Parts: sequence; C-alpha cells; structure tokens
Amino acid sequence: MVQMTKSIINIVHVVDTEGPLNESLKATFERLSDLYQIHNIAPNKKNLLKLRNSEFNLNGKEKLVAKMLNSHLSNYNDTWDKIDKMLGEIFSKDFNKKYRDSWGKNWVFNWHCLDHVGYKFNPRKRTLGHHKIFDYYRKALKKFKIRQDTIYWHFHPMSIHREAHRCATSYFNSNELFQILCKKIIERKWFPSVFRAGFQAERPDSNWFLEQWIPFDITNMSTEDVDILNKNIDFKNGRSGDWRLATKEWKVYHPDHDNYQIEGSCRRWIGRALNPLNRIGSFTQLEMNKAFNRANQNLPTLVGVASHDFRDLREEVKFISNLIQNSKKKYPNVKFKFCSSLEGFRNVIELDHKKIKPIKLKIVLHKNLKNDVPNLKIETLQGKVFGPQPFLAIETKQGRFIHDNLDFSLDGKTWSYAFHADTLSINDVKNIGIAANDNVGNTFVKTLKVN
Repeated sequence: MVQMTKSIINIVHVVDTEGPLNESLKATFERLSDLYQIHNIAPNKKNLLKLRNSEFNLNGKEKLVAKMLNSHLSNYNDTWDKIDKMLGEIFSKDFNKKYRDSWGKNWVFNWHCLDHVGYKFNPRKRTLGHHKIFDYYRKALKKFKIRQDTIYWHFHPMSIHREAHRCATSYFNSNELFQILCKKIIERKWFPSVFRAGFQAERPDSNWFLEQWIPFDITNMSTEDVDILNKNIDFKNGRSGDWRLATKEWKVYHPDHDNYQIEGSCRRWIGRALNPLNRIGSFTQLEMNKAFNRANQNLPTLVGVASHDFRDLREEVKFISNLIQNSKKKYPNVKFKFCSSLEGFRNVIELDHKKIKPIKLKIVLHKNLKNDVPNLKIETLQGKVFGPQPFLAIETKQGRFIHDNLDFSLDGKTWSYAFHADTLSINDVKNIGIAANDNVGNTFVKTLKVN
C-alpha cells in the first residue's frame, strides 16, 4: 500500500480535443429544435439575441435555451487559426503566471484527441482523417516546448447515418474503433492509457472493451442535479451520458461488470469530471467545495475538469481558478495540484507506481517453420499486462488495418497468433503492432515490419 499524501486535491483538466467546429446560424436553430422541440422561430441573428435574453415565451424553457445559446457555448473556435491563437495564449508565460498550483507549477492541459474517420456527412466542417488532430497537438506541444501537457484518447462511436457532428453509443457497431487504435500503434507507435468517452456516453459494450486494455477512464459526470437531465432531450431517460447511479463524490472507483455506473470488481478505474460553464454536468462552487472538504478529511481526491478545444479554454480556466480560490479560503490547509490525467489517477489509487516495474514484452515472429505455420509469439519479460491480452494490430499489404484476438497459453503470461487459413497468410502482412498497458498505466508498444 502506498502512503497517501494528505489534504491534496489532484486537479486534472481533460480536453475533448476535436479540432474546429463550424455551426451556421441555421444549424444552431436546428439544434435548438432537436434539444427542446422549438420549431417556430425564424433562424436569424435578431431572434438569436432574443433567445439569449429570454425574450420569447418558451413555456418554461427560457432559461435552458438561454444557457444553451450563451456566448461561451455558441461562439466556437471554427478554424484552426482560432485554435492556434488560443493555444498561443494558454501556453504563454503571462498565462502561466496567473494560474499556479500550491507548488507554483503551471496549469496542465490533457489533450484527449479524437479521430474523425468513416463519416459520409460533415455539415460542421470537422477535420477528417486519421492522426489529423493527434499530429496537430503533438506538433503544438513541441513548438511551444510544453512538457507538462500530455496526449490521451477520446472516441465518438459512429452514428447510424455516419454524420460527423453526431455521436452514438455503440462500440460494437463502430469498426472505426479498431482501425483508429491499429493505426495509432503501427503508424504512430502510440497506445492510450487514459480514456474519455464521446458525449460522456458509455454502455456495457464500451465498459467491456475498455476493461480489456485501458486502465483509466475519466468520464463520470454524475451531479446532484439529476432533474436537469430530463429537461434536455439529448440526456432524457438515460440518453447520451448516463451517470445517474454513479458516485457524486470526487473519488475513483472500479466499475461493475454489468453496470459501469456502480462500484464492482472490474480492473479499470473510473474518475469524475464536470463541465465548466456548461448546461449539463456543470461544475459549480458547491462541487469545488465538496472536493476541498473531501481532501480536508485526508481522503484521496481526483477532480476532473472537462472541456472542448473548440471552446474558449481561457475563460474556462479563469472560471475554475476562481472556484479554487474561493474554496481555498474555506479550507486553507488543503493544497491543490495540477496533474496529467495519468498522474492524477496514480496519485489517488492505492498502488505505488514507482515501485512497479513497467510492462515489457518480447515479440518474436517465426516465419519459416518446418512443422508449423508462421506465427507470432508474445512473452511477458517484466510486469503484468492489464487485461486478458495485449492488443494486436495488423496492417496488410492492401492497406487494411485489422485487430484480432491472440491465442492464450497455460501460464497466462504468453500469447501467440498463427498466420493460416483461419486468419490470413503471412504473405499478406506488411506490419504488425503489439501494445499493452499495465495496471498503473505504463505503456508498451512495439512494431514489426514483415514484408
């Protein structure tokens, strides 16, 4: 057991990193219709201003609509130039001087990057293609010499009509899921240890998927105000991000196998993150006070702040910082620490990651065997793989990216994969990638060039 550092809040600012979002005036009114069934107001700037000022009679929905249309939520970063400008400011020395933790360290952003792939319709002009957003942020962090920020993973399940501005809930219906991870392993030598669900929506299939490979998930958005969900059609009756049964405390937990919202015996950990200046899962002063009170009782405390890069992160940091300072006055003995997503989880779980040797695997491809078909063997040299097996990624000569199951051994530490008629011929394979995490988020990635 690790000796917990007392009276400290670990603050993890997670950014759903999706690139620019372009929403026309007409599209804004279409969203108004989708969310609140308001159909009879002409889409023009004059009416938009009236709706923001609650000047229409909307049968009790005036405040909800005004919040949805407030300037922060509807003024998007709709070009990469605007995101460039925002990053230039939040990475600047002047910005970092304003926002320091109790140790004088800079604010930390965690960029949970999304790949927009497989879509047929793109009305919001999303940036489409594998690695597009991932590569942009890798280059930006290098350009500005930002060492404290880290890139993690964000995923949107494919919508039924393959629309880039919508997000479904089924991972089993989203073959893009495996292609994205295969390409990240083989083409970028990268595999995620921390996850954020698109639209904060999880279901049994995503719970089971993550349980195989990803140890940490910061998606819980449960709040005290449950009634607000049923006032918004996209969250009514458990739609989208349903966390009504999840803990409302600033703690992490192992989910149940059948219900990700309640505590159970799964391996992975789920943390809680709320949304500043938002209409759902809102971060309030009450929530920050709860976090400080919990830490004041010497309980391990992880506070997630959930944002999007297509909104103004400067305003959201300012808002959260004010909440911190107000709570600090009530609880002067509590310290707060800005963390990476991985560091935040490690600081609150009861495992000393510094004493755990990182996972290491030995990968051997046997191509020319007299008494067997070509096969891949994966052996654990150090540590223990999180989940039942490493992640296997295959790139074919035809440019397909395929994930497949491995064959298990009797010792539980070795796996294999045979290239034969039931799988595919080794002559069709261009590259192979193997990735795995251990239970504290150490990541192993190795690729082999075959042909």
